[in-house]
Amino acid sequence: MYLTPAALAAALAVRDLSDPATTPAGEQPHAMSRLLDALVDAATAGGAHPHRVVRSSPLVATADNYDALGFNAVAITRDRRYSHYVSPTVMLRSHTSAGIPALLRAIDGDADRDEVLVLPGIVHRRDAIDRTHVGTPHQVDVWRVSAPGRLAVDELLELVGALVDAVLPGARWRAVPAEHPYTVEGRQIDVWHAGEWLELAECGLIDPGLLARSGLDPARWSGLALGMGLDRALMLRKGIDDIRVLRSTDARIRSQMTDLSPWRPVSMMPPVTRDLSVVVAAEDDDETLGDRVRSALDARVDDLESVAVIARTAADELPPAARDRLGIVDGQVNALVRIVLRPLDRTLTDAEANALRDRVYLALHRGPRLELIGAR
Repeated sequence: MYLTPAALAAALAVRDLSDPATTPAGEQPHAMSRLLDALVDAATAGGAHPHRVVRSSPLVATADNYDALGFNAVAITRDRRYSHYVSPTVMLRSHTSAGIPALLRAIDGDADRDEVLVLPGIVHRRDAIDRTHVGTPHQVDVWRVSAPGRLAVDELLELVGALVDAVLPGARWRAVPAEHPYTVEGRQIDVWHAGEWLELAECGLIDPGLLARSGLDPARWSGLALGMGLDRALMLRKGIDDIRVLRSTDARIRSQMTDLSPWRPVSMMPPVTRDLSVVVAAEDDDETLGDRVRSALDARVDDLESVAVIARTAADELPPAARDRLGIVDGQVNALVRIVLRPLDRTLTDAEANALRDRVYLALHRGPRLELIGAR
């Protein structure tokens, strides 16, 4: 039910690309940190607003990740299928907003203040495997906290405009009403890119309830809250369509990950597709299955371009012969899973592809009978 020491150590060892302090000797900082610099500059009006960039441990109190921010006690995001718990009271943060409650509690409620708080870093989620999702994405929270002045929607949209322009200079954007546990007047921010609207950020005015729970009088204090996925933002800025590119060790790719200039695609290897018929629990979704595959493949997970469930059939909908062949029982489903194997830097042999296929199969399958092909 909780992360093993080995799994926790592996999670904490993932490099934070937004932090220039993690840059290997002899290399330049990653483009992610350069984009973050641009966002900080935009959020603070070129340094005109006092600000702090706060980097904290991804290990947080579960109460700060959820309760203090106002998440409902039965919110699905709390489920162990989606979050990584270390103990009953500690978890790997699922969003950088988890650092906000402690910062608010540390503020002197009687002081005058107008400060921008920037919280970047890696968050940890169980997620699907495809070209735009990863289990350790980067996020940044940008909050402006003020007293005794009152911040309102006009200031919120001004902040949004500045940040959108820092990511995609001159891009069209829209603010769509949305609900978040720790904001009022919430908005989802979409940008027009490559002929479609794409979500870039979420924002709103700081919920007075959050301020009150943090010891700040909502009659005196107000603020703005915005969260953005840095991986998505960088991919939009550079025109990248595969999230694995951001961490690639291929020299042709790595040389392009040091600035914000447009991405020049390198030669992609041909894909290898394998379809698997596996038995899984009825409640297993793409995120749960994706996390299971990541854990099983470990260092080889980047050889996978995607893992997708093509079809699901409940045990009681299968003919008797199929039920017997699979060994499936009530409460389980037969899932047809398609995996696409395509390393960024080489072509897999059939033997390598079959071996990886079998590792994925073993990670997903919960039936008593195995259909492995690696030894054939």
